[in-house]
Amino acid sequence: MNQQQFKRDFLEVLTVLAKLIEMRDSYTRGHSEEVSRWSEIVARKLGLNKDKQEEISLAAKLHDIGKISIPDRILNKPGPLSKEEYAEVKKHPILGANIFSNIDSLKEVSGIIRHHHEWYNGMGYPEGLKAEEIPLGSRIISVADAYQAMTSDRPYRRAFSKEKAIYELKRCAGSQFDPEIVKIFI
Repeated sequence: MNQQQFKRDFLEVLTVLAKLIEMRDSYTRGHSEEVSRWSEIVARKLGLNKDKQEEISLAAKLHDIGKISIPDRILNKPGPLSKEEYAEVKKHPILGANIFSNIDSLKEVSGIIRHHHEWYNGMGYPEGLKAEEIPLGSRIISVADAYQAMTSDRPYRRAFSKEKAIYELKRCAGSQFDPEIVKIFI
């Protein structure tokens, strides 16, 4: 097997892993693929090289892989989460990053996954990073992830209109989201 074929097969295995997560929840089916597609578009519009675009796209596909260890009763809960349940959900970026942290070729991807819920103002998790401390890929995925989640039905609420989701992105630019990424995404 040549190097290119091995790389394609490796990426396909990783994509299958992401799809396994989505199979647990009908509400998120296709979520990672959409987040990946939009993240790659933003990376391209930022002028990042092809390798960086692919790295961000892969991290976006895998960003929720840590949810594999979150119980279904929490992931599919139709109402608000308790403080304890939310604390469990907040572990998924670290759990996901840890899955890939020992694979040398995925170290950067692992870091992007770890920080995709950090907020631009430092109020996110898991480490409270802010602004440029947050990896660029994580800042991109954060916007794409939020938009896709807002425009999709969830067990606890109906989908927002595209206009309302865009309004929310703009409203949260500078606090939750990198304002430059929001501008490019919109």
